[in-house]
Amino acid sequence: MNNLTSSPAWYSEKGIQDDVICSTRIRLARNLADFPFPSKLKDEDRERVQALIFDAFSRLENSSDYQSLSVSNLELLGRLILAERGVLTQDMVEKNNTGVVIRSDGKVSCTVNSFDHLHLSSFSTGLNLQENYELISSIDSKLQDSLQFAGMPDFGYLSYRLRDTGTGMKISMMLHLPALSYEGLEKNIFKSLVNCGFDIFACFSNQKNNATRALGSYFRIATNTSFPHSETDQIAQMVSIASQLMDAERQTRSDLMKTKPTLLKDKIYRALATIKYSRFISLSEGIELISAIKLGKNCNLFTGIEDSTLFALLYRIQTAHLGFVIRSGNFNFEDDVTTPEQQTDRLRALVLQETVSSVYLV
Repeated sequence: MNNLTSSPAWYSEKGIQDDVICSTRIRLARNLADFPFPSKLKDEDRERVQALIFDAFSRLENSSDYQSLSVSNLELLGRLILAERGVLTQDMVEKNNTGVVIRSDGKVSCTVNSFDHLHLSSFSTGLNLQENYELISSIDSKLQDSLQFAGMPDFGYLSYRLRDTGTGMKISMMLHLPALSYEGLEKNIFKSLVNCGFDIFACFSNQKNNATRALGSYFRIATNTSFPHSETDQIAQMVSIASQLMDAERQTRSDLMKTKPTLLKDKIYRALATIKYSRFISLSEGIELISAIKLGKNCNLFTGIEDSTLFALLYRIQTAHLGFVIRSGNFNFEDDVTTPEQQTDRLRALVLQETVSSVYLV
């Protein structure tokens, strides 16, 4: 397995306000001047763009912290792991004409020749937008010592998609909103956000455009356009939304403990029992169980586990991540656990059981 997929897990770090805000991401869209957008690039120009971008990263002061690779040189399992981590899109997993750069700590990545010549992203746990922006802006500025980005003085940076033109910045947050979802209160909130120009997605769902059916009540809220707002305005707007959603979720969580404590405890304790005694757990069930345990922790029903541990668990139980563990380890599954799907679901159950073994009821 390539080092790109075995880099340290940024998602294991404790984050600010991570009882509700699981993670934040800032992405900058950039294109090189004098080259067509990726969809119009000839093969030789595509290779030239990738080479120029890889070379620019090699010229950074801390260049040894970055690894660059053509996606075609990554095996399928490695591509799937990067997709599960949000680095590659599903489209990039299936194509061989793109590239990727990842910093050794996993917090910074750059995809090459997807929709734009480069998408530069920074990741962090919790609500950490300002630090994220300062990090990604600094790297963006240093890259411009070697690269000339396409742009216009009165229009900003140019992008393949009109909505990314301007600052080229897109902000997204992953939120856990189980109390609001339990009471059905998230629908009106999301409707208001969509009307204000934000996108709402289910983080884990087969129907990603149907946010009301999000597995585990994990939602992603993202800015819809970067034009004509400044970076500062976009960050301030997202922080304001985060504050409102945190207040609403925490208040609803408190209200549920007062008005429906037995129903809520039944849901949470059943999840804990399911994890402890199940032999096979599917991905969708695992996400729902983690959500319930996180809700119990944040309702002060449990001790012995942190929000950061539960967030990291969402990645650890993903199919490709488990596939890497199975392939790397020397597991002796039971004699009747024979198929790849059975082994994956069995290992997922074991990972969940190990994680909640430190949980104690209050």
